Amino acid sequence: MNILVLGGTGLIGGHAALHLASLGHSVTIAARKPAAVAEGSPLSTLPFIPIDYLAEGDDRELSGFDALVFAAGNDIRHVPQGTDEAAHWQRANVEGVPRYFERARKAGIRRAVYIGSFYPQARPELVDQISYVRGRKLACDGARALASDTFHVCSVNAPFVVGHIPGLVVPALAAHAAYALSRIPQVPAFAMPGGVNFISTTSLSEAVANALLQGENGKAYLVGDENLSFQEYFGEFFRAAGHSGELPLIDREHPMLPDMVLYAGRSGTIYYEPDAAETKRLGYRRNDVKRTLREIVEGYR
Repeated sequence: MNILVLGGTGLIGGHAALHLASLGHSVTIAARKPAAVAEGSPLSTLPFIPIDYLAEGDDRELSGFDALVFAAGNDIRHVPQGTDEAAHWQRANVEGVPRYFERARKAGIRRAVYIGSFYPQARPELVDQISYVRGRKLACDGARALASDTFHVCSVNAPFVVGHIPGLVVPALAAHAAYALSRIPQVPAFAMPGGVNFISTTSLSEAVANALLQGENGKAYLVGDENLSFQEYFGEFFRAAGHSGELPLIDREHPMLPDMVLYAGRSGTIYYEPDAAETKRLGYRRNDVKRTLREIVEGYR
């Protein structure tokens, strides 16, 4: 298939694009700007076209593609300073995502996957409490509502995602690696209470590729891999860096994972086991998170 990966210059979309290319598909990545990667990065081998999915665009940019992988949904990193968050989620996710899927359908794309967030399915009570979670749910719902006999759409909704692409710096994960490698001495080694489900980019890319080919039309898939406390998560980084992974547990805001990104609260947990039948259908590997955390540390070492 000729596949467009929107948001393909980031970690999630970029890894999915590389995986799809490895399966023999013709893959083009798209975003507002080209990937900021070091020379020799595998991402630099993929063709790129500039697309801002929120801008008024020429639908000819979508012509010729058989499939769309949408990995460009907005999160807290994308809110302009001084902007009302709820209004931003409304424009970027609730309205922007389904509108772009409608453009893809009109352009003749026949298969599409939306990569969304786990919050609406794993903790549905947060939908009415947090505008970001509500926005993610409505974006997912709106995209899937366009499914038809000629436009096959499903979503793959992921928890916290970890991974590494050579030559691509992911600021948060680079900071976590630097923290474990003793390059941020002003932050003491500790972990806060709580935890979440994690998935590697390798597992997620496998799920996306299989959802594109054999996912149920109109379905929202909740994917996930390992439930880790934040103490276990940071501990794996420290062990990979050659230190003790036995970090003290302190109930205070952590500079590496501030409270503003923990929608279940600092001491909250979002643990779950993905549906076995859905996991089998999407064919993604399990128990890959700890290996990936070691890969991240080595990548930034």
